[in-house]
Amino acid sequence: MTGATGGIATGAGAGSMAGAGAAGGGAAGSGALLPNGLRSQPKPPGAGAATGAGATGAGAVGVATGGVAGGGGATGASTAGAGAPTGWAGAGASVGAGEAAGFFLKKLNIGGFLESPHSMKRAFTLLGLLACLLSGAAFAATTPVSQPSSAPSATASGAQQFTLKNGMQLIVQPDRRAPTAVHMVWVRVGSMDEVDGTSGVAHALEHMMFKGTKTLPPGEFSRRVAALGGRENAFTSRDYTGYYQQIPSNRLEDVMKLESDRFANNHWPDDEFKKEIEVVKEERRLRTEDQPRAMLAEQLFAATFNASPYRRPIVGWMSDLDAMTPDDVRAFHRQWYTPTNAAVVVAGDVDVAQVRALAEKYYGSLPVHALPARKPRTEPEQKGLRRIAVKAPAEQSYVALAFRAPSLDRVDNLTDEDRDALALMVLSAVFNGYDGARLDRALTQGPNRVADSASSSAMVTGRGPSLFMLSGVPAAGKTAQQVEDALRAEVTRVAKEGVSEAELNRVKTQWIASTVYERDSVMSQAQELGGNWVQGFPLDANERLLALLRTVTPAQVQAVAAKYFGDDQLTVATLLPQPLDAPRARPQLPPGAAIR
Repeated sequence: MTGATGGIATGAGAGSMAGAGAAGGGAAGSGALLPNGLRSQPKPPGAGAATGAGATGAGAVGVATGGVAGGGGATGASTAGAGAPTGWAGAGASVGAGEAAGFFLKKLNIGGFLESPHSMKRAFTLLGLLACLLSGAAFAATTPVSQPSSAPSATASGAQQFTLKNGMQLIVQPDRRAPTAVHMVWVRVGSMDEVDGTSGVAHALEHMMFKGTKTLPPGEFSRRVAALGGRENAFTSRDYTGYYQQIPSNRLEDVMKLESDRFANNHWPDDEFKKEIEVVKEERRLRTEDQPRAMLAEQLFAATFNASPYRRPIVGWMSDLDAMTPDDVRAFHRQWYTPTNAAVVVAGDVDVAQVRALAEKYYGSLPVHALPARKPRTEPEQKGLRRIAVKAPAEQSYVALAFRAPSLDRVDNLTDEDRDALALMVLSAVFNGYDGARLDRALTQGPNRVADSASSSAMVTGRGPSLFMLSGVPAAGKTAQQVEDALRAEVTRVAKEGVSEAELNRVKTQWIASTVYERDSVMSQAQELGGNWVQGFPLDANERLLALLRTVTPAQVQAVAAKYFGDDQLTVATLLPQPLDAPRARPQLPPGAAIR
């Protein structure tokens, strides 16, 4: 399924909410997947389920797409399709293109907006910001990778990073508050690493990783995790792919043995692929083609980007899925699934030395091969306003504005672009980072309101180009053009009048509180660490990022509002509602196949 990167950013947005997990990953919010979801499923602890179908939401979301941020999306709540733009009006968890940077930022709509990571069952919109989420850290499609060191690195929270003997990274975060542990494997490969003609292969491989190894038959992996008292899932974004299990901490060795086996020895018969690719196609139909806003998100990304692979949907174009072969998927696995392109993340009631010994035992001996060269696919400068219209059966119109934006590439030795990206994060939070923020007050409240909901998202981290998103759903009797004009008027107002110190202080206070609450969940901690690794950031990137955001001034916010919101940087997508059709007939899935 699809789900961000990274996922993710939540905010005060209209109509969505994220739930925090209890210490050790307590119950996760459940609930419908909004317009993109098929059914309610357990959500990763700490990921909070987004609800509020149809709401536009700047709000919401649970965890990256990274998601999620940037173009990468992260991770997400099992929303499929290009679509479920998380965070994107009512679409569900928001993920973005960069899904890896601050997990807490997701709650402030700083994350990815359009990106929806795809997940086998229910992806958490992971990393929204820096998993944010659903856009990129650099206009070139290369990933800033911190050089691994043989000496372990550590943070004040106790997280430690090691390099295994074959070059694979291990990150361990002890948290002894509950007898549970989260085990994740992150692979720095996503839909942006595909080539034209095979879009969707990264997500298809994620599905096939559950279909067996040389020693385990199809479905046995999941059966064994369940027998251990665990839960498991996976997620695909533009920037990365991840797999996780949450188990009683005394069963950690069992899942490490299982996961290392399928990482290196994924094996299944062609017939399994033929059945599963039909599941992926149906997922695309249900979560993209039957969801008007998801279709609009897919078309918006395709129109916004020319050279960048972010133009392709994570789930893939249907024609590419029709033409995909078992060997396409096997070849993608052989190319990218190597220890030097992956990290193991363990958080919970564990002993660091014991985890390191187990990681060396099960992962450190896996064979290594060279990675394909990642060539820059730099997005050319946009030379004028682009506008598209999408016709689809729907009850309400919808408008989304995508402005090209600078990327946050680092959290130390900042460049001017990094500083502008930070100021855009703050601007998004000012617009839509809490109940009653500027977009709510100006567009959705009062007798002259023009919108039922409105949202913003700064997708400024990830492996590809960055965007700043604004969107809204017209109120009864109002038009999409009026909403577009009102959204741009709010940007102009900030550019001319600035923002108050009180507004910034409110946003910053919420960031601090959100960071504290996130650490009640071991799942959130693991997602944060994995997202930072994907981005090439240090383990303590969230703390550094929080410190940097607290230094952003009203003058900096006003300056970026004046600098980055011109017509030449803008692509506008408008949903033109068509009469609601009767439900169309569905292809019959193969026996035993199901969308999870």
